[in-house]
Amino acid sequence: MMFTGERDGQAAVTRWTPATIHPDMWVDPDDDPRETAAETVDERGALLESLRYFRLTIEMKCAGLDAEHMARRSVPPSTMSLLGLVRHMAEDERHFRRMAGEDSPRIYRTAEDRDGDWNGAIADPAVVDEAWDRWRAERELTDRFIAGCADLGTRTGEAPLREILVAQIAEYARHCGHADLLRERIDGRVGQ
Repeated sequence: MMFTGERDGQAAVTRWTPATIHPDMWVDPDDDPRETAAETVDERGALLESLRYFRLTIEMKCAGLDAEHMARRSVPPSTMSLLGLVRHMAEDERHFRRMAGEDSPRIYRTAEDRDGDWNGAIADPAVVDEAWDRWRAERELTDRFIAGCADLGTRTGEAPLREILVAQIAEYARHCGHADLLRERIDGRVGQ
């Protein structure tokens, strides 16, 4: 898997492979796409940089895995898997749609299966592809909504945008810790 994006304002391509100076990590520390020289100068910049960092971490934890590995459960009775995490985070990104006033029914969760994001994470390449596509689409919508809000105090419901952003960052950070453990169980690669 490759990350193609920007690093220090320049186009960058990083290959996530086990061939690094630290064989249990994804990339050499100097090539980590999450690390930038960009200085955050305000609250918005700091929040968006944190969100970017944790989103990339989720992608890194899943890099190079097939459908069976993506759907592999942690330990019984947990239904947690890396694929479930991707599906779960797609659901969580939808908070911003609701904040924008959109009708945004759940993607995976239902009244009959409130853990559908986890339970439906099966070892099928089509399910994996759909989860990645959905997560990326939800992220794009979130980013557009945030870009359109000049004030982090914007409130279109129970909480201002600032609080929803902080909660979303905390959710990503929490699940990145889970992803560390899930990935280590699959192939021994550890947190970075």
